[in-house]
Amino acid sequence: MTPPVVLGLDGLPLDDRRSIVTIGKFDGVHRGHRAVLASMRERAGDARVAVVTFDRHPAAVLAPERAPTPLLSVAQKTEELMAAGADLVVVLPFTAEFAAWSPDDFVTRVLVDGLRANEVLVGSDFRYGAHGAGTVDTLRDEGERFGFTVSIVDDVCVHDGQRVSSTGIRAALDAGRLDEATDALGRHPRIRSLVVPGHQRGRDLGYPTANLAHNAEGYIPADGVYATWLHVDGVRYPAATSVGNNPTFGDVLDKTVEAHAMDVSLDLYGKTVELEFVRWMRGMRKFASADALATQMGLDELEIREVLGVTAPEEPAART
Repeated sequence: MTPPVVLGLDGLPLDDRRSIVTIGKFDGVHRGHRAVLASMRERAGDARVAVVTFDRHPAAVLAPERAPTPLLSVAQKTEELMAAGADLVVVLPFTAEFAAWSPDDFVTRVLVDGLRANEVLVGSDFRYGAHGAGTVDTLRDEGERFGFTVSIVDDVCVHDGQRVSSTGIRAALDAGRLDEATDALGRHPRIRSLVVPGHQRGRDLGYPTANLAHNAEGYIPADGVYATWLHVDGVRYPAATSVGNNPTFGDVLDKTVEAHAMDVSLDLYGKTVELEFVRWMRGMRKFASADALATQMGLDELEIREVLGVTAPEEPAART
């Protein structure tokens, strides 16, 4: 039985079940991507809903200087594609050898022999094969030859007719426009990483934080303080999260992500956690002292509680 996610050609089903297939980078698995999966799911019938994607952006091989930072890791992307309705996600390693395939090689080896496609959905600017020689028109010709149809995927727009795109989402996250990115994604942005030891200044200030390793999965948004949910071991906790280099102390050279889970004491070292960014609260700034920073952190927490709809625990009644 074919697993739901396969890596490379060796994992292709090579069975008799027909597939409705879409092909693309699916960076971010945003609203547009999920609309395509929903449409496929509605009309698939007994056919397999299959997504063909890649283990890296093609530019990482073809033009590394122009390769964008991915919005999701490969693992996150496959999880989101499955949640959006895919029966099968095929992750093809985008290597120099793969980039040299002819258009006919791709159609024959992946769509025909591997997936037995009866319909293929692509964007109007879809290109495939060496030097992008394959186009929608050549794909339609191949479809007539092998017995599959080709459908064009329409753009999905958000406010003011703006097209949803991974490039636009990156720009919004870089600028701290979290609401705009959330709207385009159709969900709150998330990152995932291992918790590692930090400077432990938050603990000294009364706000212990989980310090995330620098190789986080997902796209880290602009510097600032955020209202977030922290997910660990299947439980969600309200959290205040800072992104940046903490200018008050001036000795943190790298961009760091630190999350303070409210109302609980958690030992998170060595655990993998996920942060769900709900709202940008304020920018990073330098405070005159650690005490001034602690005071601001208290104010931040009050505002974040309001955003997340979380009330502060009641203080125990004083003894008389």
